[in-house]
Amino acid sequence: MSGLAPALTPGEPAGIGPDIALAAASSGREPFVAFADPDVLRHRAELLGLDIRIRVVNSEIPALHAIPPGELPVVPVAAPGRVVPGRLDAANSAYVVESIRTAVAACRDGAVAGLVTAPVHKGIINDAGVAFTGHTELLADLDGGVRPVMMLCTPGLRVALATTHLPLRAVPDAIDRAMLMDVIRVVTRDLRTRFAIEAPRIMVCGLNPHAGEGGHLGREEIDSVIPAIEALCAEGIDVRGPVPADTAFTRERLAGIDVVLAMYHDQGLPVLKHAGFGEAVNVTLGLSFVRTSVDHGTALDLAGTGRAEHSSLVSALTLARELAGAARRDSTTRRP
Repeated sequence: MSGLAPALTPGEPAGIGPDIALAAASSGREPFVAFADPDVLRHRAELLGLDIRIRVVNSEIPALHAIPPGELPVVPVAAPGRVVPGRLDAANSAYVVESIRTAVAACRDGAVAGLVTAPVHKGIINDAGVAFTGHTELLADLDGGVRPVMMLCTPGLRVALATTHLPLRAVPDAIDRAMLMDVIRVVTRDLRTRFAIEAPRIMVCGLNPHAGEGGHLGREEIDSVIPAIEALCAEGIDVRGPVPADTAFTRERLAGIDVVLAMYHDQGLPVLKHAGFGEAVNVTLGLSFVRTSVDHGTALDLAGTGRAEHSSLVSALTLARELAGAARRDSTTRRP
């Protein structure tokens, strides 16, 4: 195994992020470098009875082949507050965000192969006075204000989102022709360059029941969705729809489709998580670096108990390594 190691941020320290990071490192299946407080990880390893060596690294981030099984390299980021599993503390919210910022800087500098994130707790970060809507939006800001697209993957199904962490009442106002065209172009580009799908086939869900029923159940499809699809088809992108969301995920509809674009978070993700919860991976498209994440939350009640399942994190690490390799191959191919 060679090449750069991915960075991992353990997320909310009171949640299961440290648990699953340590379990994944202990397994030795997908080596990585953590950006975290070494003491938090040491204490959690002791609590869980995991025999793992925490190695603090600063300027020299090790490559994949230089990380032996049972070792976890850690780029130190200090957590100011006391960390108790299962007990949120707003004093550590800035630490959570800073660990992400530090890891993103390493990604943009080319020191790591990409970023894998464990879950954060949005509420406690906002309670600390830090405006935070989610990883996806923060990463886009740190990457220069790019258009991010959230996509979850599980074997046999990919679901991308036109909007991400918005209240439901705000969704219709956020959707227009230009925005949808931008989102679908990002999806198309990244499926080509990172997933090696030469001509992605994209199915778009309608926003309203029955995809608007010809305007009788809402005009968003007529005013925004259909014009966007028609314009993108004219560009040579294979976009289909709008399809009523209640039938979009049937076997017949999905045949030959590479990704479904849902209009909002809870339109598409319940179906995907039903199909593959615990194995699904969250991918942020549109960034200059690879980012993957788990498909679950902080699970405060499981933190420190040894009962947290780390399969989604291993899947996220595996996909990050594969996507980073694809990005390097694509970059090499496009060099003059």
